[in-house]
Amino acid sequence: MVSELPGTTAPDSSGGAVGPAAPRLHEVADGVFAYVQPDGGWCLNNAGLIVSGGSTVLVDTAATEARALALKRAVASVSAEPPRFVVNTHSHGDHTFGNRFFADHAVVLAHERTRAEMERVGLHMTTLWPDVHWGDVSVVPPTLTYRDTTVLHTDAGPVELIPLGPAHTSADTVVWLPDRRVLFAGDLLMSGATPFCLMGSISGSLAAVARLRELGARTVVPGHGPPAGPELLDTAERYFRWLQDLAVWGLAAGLTPLQAAREAGLGEWAELLDSERLVPNLHRAYAEAKGAAPGEPLDIEEMFSDMVDYHGKLPECRA
Repeated sequence: MVSELPGTTAPDSSGGAVGPAAPRLHEVADGVFAYVQPDGGWCLNNAGLIVSGGSTVLVDTAATEARALALKRAVASVSAEPPRFVVNTHSHGDHTFGNRFFADHAVVLAHERTRAEMERVGLHMTTLWPDVHWGDVSVVPPTLTYRDTTVLHTDAGPVELIPLGPAHTSADTVVWLPDRRVLFAGDLLMSGATPFCLMGSISGSLAAVARLRELGARTVVPGHGPPAGPELLDTAERYFRWLQDLAVWGLAAGLTPLQAAREAGLGEWAELLDSERLVPNLHRAYAEAKGAAPGEPLDIEEMFSDMVDYHGKLPECRA
């Protein structure tokens, strides 16, 4: 089932409607849904839903009040009960700011480092794009955290929460349904959008991809972009290895990450959304090539500033 949901057209910055960006609910397996927000660019994330009577599970929320309420309506269109659990795959606000609209009925879960990151970063994302109509969002951190793989036992079968990282962030969780072979990958995988390791690791992302291959997923719901299959693992691996090679070349040539990005060009990655992420990704690749540990803190403001310089303006967030 693929449906464009009535009453869920995406708001623009003034609170109006933007028809082409209407979220779509995809039934990717029996009772398992991907909530996809086109086009998957900055802050237009995906969520997931596992409908299981009184133990329904929601994977991630949304960036703004309007988008979170649209997600809530979508959930109600296929589930008689509100979610009992909300799993945050990572700390970023596009996946977590909507927690407050579900927390009255749901237990919010995430990795312990994800909770710490959420509390440390707060609503910083809203300051990057002050013109976005964020609405009444807030940081509602998980009430239950875990350190190792955790299993929710539902009527729909086991729902495995598998922590990985540092990769996209310092701690990422994927949600794996072994009985359905459906993987909710969070932002470890993108579909048609550029991967992003501002707070994570290139080598850690490659390790995460290798671990995800072992699962044998048939359907992959990425953090951004349309659901696909295991070919998303191949794309991610090629991109991260290209970054590593590009960092070695740039260092040997005495170039900064920004200079290397400009001289090398985008090659096969030019058609991906948000290609300007190349620059902060290269900062990560440079640091690791010089011996930095995966996820080691870097100057985030410098990385973001170089990305804006490369792009020629602040990237557009259409949340």
